[in-house]
Amino acid sequence: MSPQRVHRLPRSHQQRAGRFVVIGDSFSEGVGDPHLLYPNGVRGWADRLARQLGRADPDWEYVNLALRSRTLEEVARHQLEPALALRPTHLSFYAGGNDLLSLRLDVDALLTDYESVLRRLVATVPQVLVFTTFDTRTTFLLEPLRRRVLTFNDGVRQLAAQHGAQLLDHTLVREYDDPRLWAPDRIHLSAQGHKRMAALVLAELGIPHTLRLRELEPTQPRHWRRTAVDELAFVRSEVVPLVRRRVTGVRESDTMVAKWPVPVHPSDGLKRLAGSMSGAALRERSGFVQTRDLA
Repeated sequence: MSPQRVHRLPRSHQQRAGRFVVIGDSFSEGVGDPHLLYPNGVRGWADRLARQLGRADPDWEYVNLALRSRTLEEVARHQLEPALALRPTHLSFYAGGNDLLSLRLDVDALLTDYESVLRRLVATVPQVLVFTTFDTRTTFLLEPLRRRVLTFNDGVRQLAAQHGAQLLDHTLVREYDDPRLWAPDRIHLSAQGHKRMAALVLAELGIPHTLRLRELEPTQPRHWRRTAVDELAFVRSEVVPLVRRRVTGVRESDTMVAKWPVPVHPSDGLKRLAGSMSGAALRERSGFVQTRDLA
């Protein structure tokens, strides 16, 4: 497999260094891209992007407040104000995916809440980036969610255009039809998927990068029996536990903290920073802990 061409922009078109802040859920935290040397045990597209920012200009600062399992309302309640207080020059906002997995949902109401957050962001942050949410094309077992997903994504596209936010519509990127870009749960990106997402975001922002993306070789069609066995295993290992968590309300992230709650310079090396700043130290420095609302 040959590496793709490295993307570089003329210096006159490169953005000046600023402060890149990320808010959202597991998509932006990096779930699906495990790495023991990174906070919360995951890396993800945002950390990969941050490394490229640091290489492009050591003055770039990076903050990531995203946490897995967070609903749109929780992102708005726990992450919005801390993010704005940091006065970012660039901000990534992704939320709503966990709401779409709820047993009952009013998508129109969800989009109304989404717009409220987006209004706050574009009124304050010079450059706001939003995304369409995951698509369910990788398995027919998630097809019942498809109507919700399509409606929500259409709404996000309209709101981004209406309010002048940059949109990364990765549902239109045909590479993401490939199951290899998705984690075993088929909702989160895999390591390869996160790496490609980092490249897409960097291209959208007009920032050069040195990421090397290897071409995905064609795969052989699976026999229907193999497909049936794999789908059954998927139901047992992923779908049933997901439904159980939704019913019980038990979430791993209720005892977790944000990966990078205070500004860091990615040029210093994220792995080195993670090793020198434990979760407890970060909590003490930032005073920023996302706790579950028990009221």
